[in-house]
Amino acid sequence: MKKSRVFVDFHNADSKGRLRLNCAGTLADLACQKITLRNSQHIVLYSEELEVDGIVQYSNEEDLWVAIIDWNAIREVVTI
Repeated sequence: MKKSRVFVDFHNADSKGRLRLNCAGTLADLACQKITLRNSQHIVLYSEELEVDGIVQYSNEEDLWVAIIDWNAIREVVTI
């Protein structure tokens, strides 16, 4: 099964290094693709020429969805 690809702001991380999934571009992508987030869901997060695999988690501390990522696994997307 293909992972959903969702826009994210790589500068919008919490103190644990998880990306917050609450910026306007993220919410627009989720709505457009009719994606309902759930714990342990695997998604691809992207911004301009960068992307990374992430695992969705609900942050009870901030009362919002976040994605756990490996910051060393961010890859550059080459467009032809």
